[in-house]
Amino acid sequence: MNVSSQENYNLVESGATDEAGSPKSLLTLSDAVALIVGIVIGVGIFETPALVAIQAGSNLAVLLLWFAGGLVSLVGALCYAELATAYPNVGGVYYYLKRSFGREVAFLFAWARMTVIQTGSIVLLAFVFGDYASQIWRLGTFSSSIYAAGAIALLTALNILGLQQGKWTQNWLSLAKVLGLLLVVFLGLTTLPNSTVPTEPASSGNWGLAMVFVLLSYGGWNEAAYISAEMHNKQRNILRSLLWSIGIITGIYLLINLAYLQGLGLSNMAGSEAVAADLMRSIWGETGAVFISLLIAVSTLGAINATIFTGARTNYALGQDFSLFSFMGRWQKSHSTPIEAFLLQLAIALALVYLGTIYEGFETMVDYTAPVFWFFFLLSGVSLFVLRIREPEISRPFRVPLYPLTPLLFCASCGYLLYSSLAYTGEGASVGVLVVAAGIPLWFWNRHRQGRV
Repeated sequence: MNVSSQENYNLVESGATDEAGSPKSLLTLSDAVALIVGIVIGVGIFETPALVAIQAGSNLAVLLLWFAGGLVSLVGALCYAELATAYPNVGGVYYYLKRSFGREVAFLFAWARMTVIQTGSIVLLAFVFGDYASQIWRLGTFSSSIYAAGAIALLTALNILGLQQGKWTQNWLSLAKVLGLLLVVFLGLTTLPNSTVPTEPASSGNWGLAMVFVLLSYGGWNEAAYISAEMHNKQRNILRSLLWSIGIITGIYLLINLAYLQGLGLSNMAGSEAVAADLMRSIWGETGAVFISLLIAVSTLGAINATIFTGARTNYALGQDFSLFSFMGRWQKSHSTPIEAFLLQLAIALALVYLGTIYEGFETMVDYTAPVFWFFFLLSGVSLFVLRIREPEISRPFRVPLYPLTPLLFCASCGYLLYSSLAYTGEGASVGVLVVAAGIPLWFWNRHRQGRV
């Protein structure tokens, strides 16, 4: 690395990206844990346990599958911890891909994250919030879409007001979510098991397919990469935040599945369309069902807020590097937030809400985001190998243990999920891929604007 590039790297590492304003180290360890837990524990744990139970075949298998999901997430987290401590940057994976594969791949990733991955995830979560909020108070024919658009707009506004408002909103939503889940766990574990149903499901299925659903519910811990430049004591807290978060999430997931098994039995759990609602209805009647609707609404709001928070960081990094999006590369110093990046993300998300209103909201967004997400997730794992070889002189405060086996296992997991997302998704996946491909001519247009040959 030459002197100029090393100086630029030091500026990035310190967060001094421009004179007008730059990311500052204002996030504590607890802020980071709240953000990661808030993203990961979204809606999956209320939907996927029944699907996992269908494939598992026994109570022990259910618990083993959820424990294995925690281990796979830990493997990925160790890889990300090395990347984030060696290259702390507000762009996260965008920055790793730029150093590993060049500006072209990084541009396509940032474009994909802006138009498909992050905005699609925001809208997916917002539709779930709208569905459950509508169970409590319906707002007419398009109730779910109205709630979805309103939640996205409100939470974006809170984050635009400043970093402090965004992080405190996240901390309180994450705390409410965890306390609510622990109450469900307590009630489920202290309820006498239902003896009127058999303990085995009708049939056992495919453990590999079960892991697809499990890992879907664990998704989101990788967002820690996008707050690495804003954390206190980066070299220590990045790793600690990932380990604490995954430990908390795995513990909650194991306990909640144990509560489902105890309160409903494996057969009822496997046959449920709303496993958490069925459990609470069996304990508290319709009051329990309303409680679960409120808990899921709070859970999705926490995940939406965290996803909005981290998504704007990639947009900001894109604006820093490419003149076509330079308007997003400004950091509002007084609020410590990238306002223009938030506003563009809001506009795209609201457009996707309209798309989801025309078609089936939740299913469309799952198909739209999954293949693109897993493709770039796989590339981020490969970047660890590339950067180890290409930049051996860079200080790595944390090195992933058992290298190269650990990152190879992570890449294999991503490859399997990429295959599964292509095999099981519908037309929405094709739309997502086409939107990403639309970034290619934009790249050439941007290069022409900047006078590159």
